[in-house]
Amino acid sequence: MSQQLIIYTDGSARGNPGPGGYGIILKWGSTVKELSQGYRMTTNNRMELLAVIVALQQLKKEGLNITIYTDSSYIVNSVEKGWLFGWVKTGFKGKKNADLWQLFLKEYRKHKVKFQWVKGHANNPGNNRCDELATAAADSGNWLVDEGYENGNG
Repeated sequence: MSQQLIIYTDGSARGNPGPGGYGIILKWGSTVKELSQGYRMTTNNRMELLAVIVALQQLKKEGLNITIYTDSSYIVNSVEKGWLFGWVKTGFKGKKNADLWQLFLKEYRKHKVKFQWVKGHANNPGNNRCDELATAAADSGNWLVDEGYENGNG
């Protein structure tokens, strides 16, 4: 039986748009890894989605059983309700963040991924820690450039 990979993600943007960041926790058995990064100008939805993408990009093996916990209804509904797959059929016409959704699909298709929505800023330690990581990254001043956003894709 394959082991379950648990991922927690969160995104943040100060001002929305504004400086932003993401926070990630990956849990595989007793191994825990935390990641975060800030961006100088972005949106909350882009950081929420980028957190998921970066988490999936960390994985060395394909075909993993993964549960991703996020407080982003945007992501959960887009995937679990199938909206994303309709957007693919229309070439993402009129949809924001198409650049990130395309990156997401590339990683998503490598695994068996299930999303679980959690209430933000509530009693979920994984989500709360990701929020701390994301907001610290957004406030850090150690920012990368969200090329997709700054080039008008967000």
